Amino acid sequence: MVGFRAEPGSDDAGAPPADVGPASFGPPVGLSNLAAALFSERLPAAVDYARWLATDGVVRGLIGPRETDRLWDRHLLNCAVVAELIPPGSSVTDVGAGAGLPGIVLALARPDLTVVLVEPSARRTAFLSEVVAALNLSRVSVLRSRAEEVVATLCPADVVTARALAPLDRLVGWCLPLVRVGGSLLAIKGASAAAEVEQHRATVLRLGGGTPVIRSCGAAVLDVATTVIEVRRERGIPPTPGTGRSGASLGSRAGSRSGGNSRSASVGRPPVR
Repeated sequence: MVGFRAEPGSDDAGAPPADVGPASFGPPVGLSNLAAALFSERLPAAVDYARWLATDGVVRGLIGPRETDRLWDRHLLNCAVVAELIPPGSSVTDVGAGAGLPGIVLALARPDLTVVLVEPSARRTAFLSEVVAALNLSRVSVLRSRAEEVVATLCPADVVTARALAPLDRLVGWCLPLVRVGGSLLAIKGASAAAEVEQHRATVLRLGGGTPVIRSCGAAVLDVATTVIEVRRERGIPPTPGTGRSGASLGSRAGSRSGGNSRSASVGRPPVR
């Protein structure tokens, strides 16, 4: 449900541009009313973003060509419904932004949000910057970096998002320091959500988070609701002795990729986000 990203050398990477999707990039007929409700006056921009994903996104290896027929139900609408968890006027940091899911989608659905897209890959940040400029998203900025590298310089956000980025314990270690105390981490997950909460609850509490809560977004309008683990940041974590860094940092991302939840070679996220 959370999608995947094609990497160089995978079966989906480097497919000929002729295979990159339908002539029309708008939502399917059965989803057009929902798309209009979620994106309102920015629906044309959302359609243009779908075109970017289905064309340049495929050619540049950010999404697999088999995903183009399900961009709206599996990706765009799946991300847009998460906006119901975000308070008005919030600042949002999307960690491991990939191809812009959910960060660009949330910016399109909620013009009141200020969004920072954090992504370490030069190839992906180039794509994100081009899309942000083309869609005239003046409240969206792109930052090429890893989450743990910007803790000291990036203003803490009201909300931090991540889509299928890593197991919950690592995710909290990277993302919670970027959340202001009282704000929330929204981790978009799949079927593993309940098991991850059970397995990593103690780690989340130790790293300054509150009890993780599983939310279902869009249950009334989507065939399959979007599953989100919400973690409130309840307190700061003192620096680890001898490092000068927050104890919430769990070290290198090199070991972040774990089975089907891994999102990319650089940030542990699966293709397409």
